[in-house]
Amino acid sequence: MRQAALPAAVGTILLVGASRGLGLAMAAEFLTRGWNVVGTVRDSAGSDLHALADKHPGRVEIEVLDVVEPDQITALRDRLSGRRFEMLFHNAGIANANARQSVAQVSTEAFVRLMVTNALSPMRVIEGLQDLVSTDGLIGVMSSGQGSIGNNEKGGAEAYRGSKAALNQLMRCYAARHAAEQRALVLMAPGWIRTALGGPDAPFGIEDAIPKVVDVLLAQQGKPGLKFLDREGRTVPW
Repeated sequence: MRQAALPAAVGTILLVGASRGLGLAMAAEFLTRGWNVVGTVRDSAGSDLHALADKHPGRVEIEVLDVVEPDQITALRDRLSGRRFEMLFHNAGIANANARQSVAQVSTEAFVRLMVTNALSPMRVIEGLQDLVSTDGLIGVMSSGQGSIGNNEKGGAEAYRGSKAALNQLMRCYAARHAAEQRALVLMAPGWIRTALGGPDAPFGIEDAIPKVVDVLLAQQGKPGLKFLDREGRTVPW
């Protein structure tokens, strides 16, 4: 679903991974804040994001992107060439099926899939789409508190933790290479939330977490440099 131009708004966010869960909730929350949304889905079949677009005519565009396919990232950049976004946020990610497995028990295939999806692909998306973001805009990525090495005292979810720690390190590298730029860079740790990825036992609902996540992102606009923050705006130990 493409629109030639979206109406005037506070800003426009390019939200990667917006078909369901946290990404979909973020799209809805940004709409309530007066933003327009360009959201990506993995395929063109109907999704909850399509339903959200129907409720907000002219304010939501839907683009197809599988983040693990570099050619699709290039194609999206070409389709959006000439556009400018105040914010780019990469939400897409996966968890391994059995979080109780030690990293030695995880299959090589599952480990590679986690690393490619959660660490390599977000960086490819950022590198590929960064020129679409305003020079004083914000680039954010959905990380996790489980990616914190300093806070890891209980272990568990080892492969997933490793993929998010790798993502954090790669974003540090990106920030170092772009230290002279004015863009804000945010690694977001939203907390354990009840979603398809987080599971039913998580203590917080989407409605509790996402407004706070959006608050933090909006508060970081205009503040150059990389921060690893939770949904309360607190710094998370690396």
